[in-house]
Amino acid sequence: MIELEQEDPIPQGDLALQITALPRETNGFGDIFGGWLVSQMDLAGTAMASKVAGGRVATVAIDRMAFLVPVAVGAQLSFYTQATEIGRSSIKMMVEVWSDDPLSSEWRKVTEAVFVFVAIDGSGRTRSVPPRAR
Repeated sequence: MIELEQEDPIPQGDLALQITALPRETNGFGDIFGGWLVSQMDLAGTAMASKVAGGRVATVAIDRMAFLVPVAVGAQLSFYTQATEIGRSSIKMMVEVWSDDPLSSEWRKVTEAVFVFVAIDGSGRTRSVPPRAR
């Protein structure tokens, strides 16, 4: 996992998704639901893993998740992805979320996790990742 407390942190990987945190995604305290954030991370990771795999992928695990700061309504969230390991049929993808808080104009890392995807065929069975990707 990438060091969480970096002196001058910058996003790692490629921008895969940007979305604004809306009021419907909040808990009773007015913060964005962690589960909603995880689902958006899965969407960003799936988009990039499917490019690497050259087709359909399925999420099989989320490894090492850490929430660093709460997300306020209205925050512009940016999701960055980076393949960290490509196996015969699996892809480990680091997904980082960064927030541009509209109230403070602060750019900060919100969370990160390693998602594990498996390439699957049209029948839902595991298939090999193309050799060019490995």
